[in-house]
Amino acid sequence: MLLAFGSLGTRLDAQDYHAVEGSSMAGSLGIGNNPASIVNTPYPWDLDLISLQLQYGTNFISIFNESFLPPYGKGLLEGSNASGKRFGDMDFNLNLLNGRIALNRLQAVGFGLNLRASGHAQASPYNYVDTIMNPTGFFNSNQGNTNYNGYFTGTSWVEAFLTYSQTIFEDNAGRLNAGFTVKATRGLAAGVAELNNAEVLQGSNGTTNNYTVTNGSAHYGYSYNFDDWQNNKSSYGNLRNFLITDTRGGFNFDIGAEWLIKPRGISIDNYRDDYFDYEWKIGLSFLDLGHNQFIYGSQSHYFTSTAANVTDSVLDQKFNDLHNFNQYNDSLSTIVNGFNSISQGKFRILNPARAVLNIDRPLGYDFYLNLNLSINLGQILSGHDAYDQELNLLTVTPRWETNWWGVYMPFQYNVEHQFLVGGALKAGPLLIGFHNWANIFSRNKMQNGGGYLALVIKPFSKITPKKSDKRLECPHI
Repeated sequence: MLLAFGSLGTRLDAQDYHAVEGSSMAGSLGIGNNPASIVNTPYPWDLDLISLQLQYGTNFISIFNESFLPPYGKGLLEGSNASGKRFGDMDFNLNLLNGRIALNRLQAVGFGLNLRASGHAQASPYNYVDTIMNPTGFFNSNQGNTNYNGYFTGTSWVEAFLTYSQTIFEDNAGRLNAGFTVKATRGLAAGVAELNNAEVLQGSNGTTNNYTVTNGSAHYGYSYNFDDWQNNKSSYGNLRNFLITDTRGGFNFDIGAEWLIKPRGISIDNYRDDYFDYEWKIGLSFLDLGHNQFIYGSQSHYFTSTAANVTDSVLDQKFNDLHNFNQYNDSLSTIVNGFNSISQGKFRILNPARAVLNIDRPLGYDFYLNLNLSINLGQILSGHDAYDQELNLLTVTPRWETNWWGVYMPFQYNVEHQFLVGGALKAGPLLIGFHNWANIFSRNKMQNGGGYLALVIKPFSKITPKKSDKRLECPHI
């Protein structure tokens, strides 16, 4: 039982195209970071044909002898012997036909369809060695641990969104843009689990240690559509039930604003070639405010406490040879109290709600420096609901960027106190990046990192005319 919860291990996050965060060239890729950003883009439109992103990090496992570069297929996956709290995080999104259209210089709209996944797992500290074969071996390696806790939530969903952004105030000092995104969602799959205060007492029988689980409660569940996949149904029928009939709709929204501090001497002139220039751009957004709803599957249960005399040998006997979830529940029911089904009940998972502060500073000669601070809000907003949260905390990205070319180097410090150095390149419509260069240059760091790829088309002409040479102009006073 304890080992089952202790092995939980991924968290999925949000749309992390770190390279272009805060960039006026991001266009439709910037919607996921701040819906207000799409109005301060110098192109009349752009279309993200397809983009995908994967980010992950964990200390549940370690991966050796593997990288994104060949040779492939020789990686070795082992349980990690890391100390301290265990965590697992992963984020995936697939964007299809995400677009942005400038209605004029003061208003813009965005739209698109996304497939997303988000989740989080953590467990209290425990020791691990690869020779552990049974509960007794696990407890022998964790004689200093007497209390165990674990938490997991994961979900995937599809969303169709519409974004509107406009300039709401402007004077000679700056410009304030604001925007919002509304999303119609449908939850595709989900799982939740929580283990609370499982206590283990150590005893001895001569020279042999023995252990007894004396306390603990838990609940665990998954979405019902996994139950309704039947071998006697057609593939079409199974897919229709899994994706539509057995799923439920949801709602999600983003709001955001950006304040652009203008260079000295820039007036309110919608036809100047430097209309979109700024000395500072400061954005604040609240993202993924909403939830997805699911029906519990038939093997979803909870229990309130453990029964008497649940020893390590009893655990080994009960969970030694199990082949499906039903057998697991049958065995678990014999060693706990208050064991009850929660099937057909409903549960919600809050999306990875967060507040994002983004500050962008041009340095001259097409160089910029961006700071992105993301604060998770799920624990504050969740109440009794399960929630997801982001891996991101602070990202600082220096970049060199023109209309069609770009070089980026994000420095990330995440909520799990990991420091990663990534990088990205833009060549015309193609953007390709990595969250952790160690995924390429080291063969023993694959458990933390990921990457992204985007194909974005845009017109050759801008809303503003080509910039003129102002070196001979009289200085502004």
